[in-house]
This record gives sequence, structure tokens and C-alpha cells, in this order.
Amino acid sequence: MRDSQFITAFVRRARQKQQGHHGHPHQHRHGAEFAHHRHHGEGHAHHPRHAGAGGDWFSGPGDERGEGGGFGGGFGDDGRGWTRSRKVSADDLQLMLLGLLEKNPSHGYELIKALGALSNGFYTPSPGMVYPALTYLEELGYATVEQEGAKKRYHLAEPGRAHLDGNRERLALMFNKLKHVARKMDWMRQAWSGQPRSVGPEGEDTATGWLPEFVAARQALKRALLDRTDATPAEQRRIAAILARATAEINGQACS
Repeated sequence: MRDSQFITAFVRRARQKQQGHHGHPHQHRHGAEFAHHRHHGEGHAHHPRHAGAGGDWFSGPGDERGEGGGFGGGFGDDGRGWTRSRKVSADDLQLMLLGLLEKNPSHGYELIKALGALSNGFYTPSPGMVYPALTYLEELGYATVEQEGAKKRYHLAEPGRAHLDGNRERLALMFNKLKHVARKMDWMRQAWSGQPRSVGPEGEDTATGWLPEFVAARQALKRALLDRTDATPAEQRRIAAILARATAEINGQACS
């Protein structure tokens, strides 16, 4: 049932995306797109710093104080939370853009395509979000601009690299999350097709790199935790200790 819900949502999103694609042909003309969003995106009163206030996909829904619930709260480990929201905070988007610029100087539309490719189409930010974010990074001195005719190629500046150095772990988690979603979507597509999986030399699925036993173990853990939603405080402490030991072992740390 859970997998069928994920597939249904995936198909619905794909259809919406296709309809939007046919309804906005101007978005494929990169020069015109840039000029359009320079005028209609950056001219708005909404500052890019505040675009994601109130909770987002990476940080999770806001708590009772209106603050984010911590990285990952909005998605969950199984990939189905994406049916509820794809909203990404302005800070997270800016950090991801800097991470991409560190790899390659890029035009805005190239950065949009890179995020879409990384997430297998799950998260493709609109030009109206990306270009104001790039302008803001330029204003901060985190990025520099090389004018190429009507286009701008953005480069990572040293202050931007310093900002990345202070947020490496956060950026790695965000990119890993997008890659996880991409693999989840590939896994579900294959399950939906009914065709046998292409298997690598160690039994891994060639599309995702995942072993069936790895996927089964993740699902079993989630089911075990769901089954103990009403656990007593004593049982919760026992489970927490088990999970802490497992986490330390997965991370290669010695258990105390």
C-alpha cells in the first residue's frame, strides 16, 4: 500500500510537470528566461532570505515557536514525504548553489538543470527562485559574475568558499538527501514496471546501487518503530539505546 501511494503521487507529479512544460514554452529560451526573471523575480518585494520561512523540505515543519524542526524533518527516510512539499528555504538553496559553483562556474539555467539531475527531477527550482538567489549571493560577495553577452556566468568567490567550509556537513546532507530521493524514484519505477531488476556483481540493483537486503532492512526498521508508537517511556529508552548503538556502529564509532 505504501509503495502504491508513492507511485500514484509520482505519476501525478509527472503529469503536472508535463502540463506545466507545455504551458510555459518560454522557459526553454534561456536568454529570454533570464531577462524575464530578472524583471519579475528580483523586482518583487519578497527578499530571497525569507522565501522559505515557516518550515521547508530540508528543515521540516516549524515547531510551536515557528522554528524549523531540524534537517530532514520534512521528508522522512522513505521518500514519501515529497508528496507533501518540495519547498526549500532560501538559505538551503543558496548553499546548494554555492556547492554547485564550487564544482563548475555556471549560468543560472545550468544550475537549475544540475539540481534537477541530482534529484532525478524531484527538485528543480524555478528561475524565479534561482536568479534572485544568485543576485543575493553576488551582493554578499559569495559569488562573482562573468558577463557573456546577455548571459551571466557565476563563479564561486573566496568569501563564498569560506561560507561553504563552515557548512560542509549541512551541504553534504542536503545533496545526499536529493540523491536518496533520486534512487528511491528509480527503485519505485522499476518495481512498478514489473520487470526484473538489472543486478550487479555483488547483487546490487544497477540503477540505484542498493542491495535488496539493504532496502528490506530499512523498511523493517521503520515498521518496527511505527509498531512501537505507543511504547512506554521505559521501552522508548531501550529502543533509543539500541538505535544509538546501531548509529555509532554504522558511523564506525566505538560504542561506550
